[in-house]
Amino acid sequence: MRKTVFFVAAAVIGATALAGPAMAQNTGTSTAAAPAPAAGMVQLNVNTAVNQTLVNKYVRDAPNVALAKCEGASPKFASPVLTFSNYTPGPFMGADANISADVELKPGTAAGTYPLTVTCGSQTYSAQFSVPASQVSKVPSGAAKAGDGSMAG
Repeated sequence: MRKTVFFVAAAVIGATALAGPAMAQNTGTSTAAAPAPAAGMVQLNVNTAVNQTLVNKYVRDAPNVALAKCEGASPKFASPVLTFSNYTPGPFMGADANISADVELKPGTAAGTYPLTVTCGSQTYSAQFSVPASQVSKVPSGAAKAGDGSMAG
């Protein structure tokens, strides 16, 4: 099982692109110092070279990973609709994080927006992530099917 997790993590991490927020060019003469980098963060998933819309979105039928950057003992992820396993220390390509965990959506979770937090020592960081509606995977019994003549009058 651990080899599978490593392979999936390596595939996800290997496919990531280094992407950061766009920075506006400073054309003024302001002497204000640049803001200090955030002390910590938490997010669900990372963008990849192919898909740049994965951050803070749960992906059904695919591996999902919680990532965090924080200092402190015993990092612990929490969410009312997710379970966490296989905590792994970083760094990780494509995300400024130092801890990750595999994520599973709890059965029966409805589509919507949910909180994700990480607590590291005395610090807690929060984010929101979205869960899409599940797709219908089976045609209901008795439903019309294209091309089978059931729609003919």
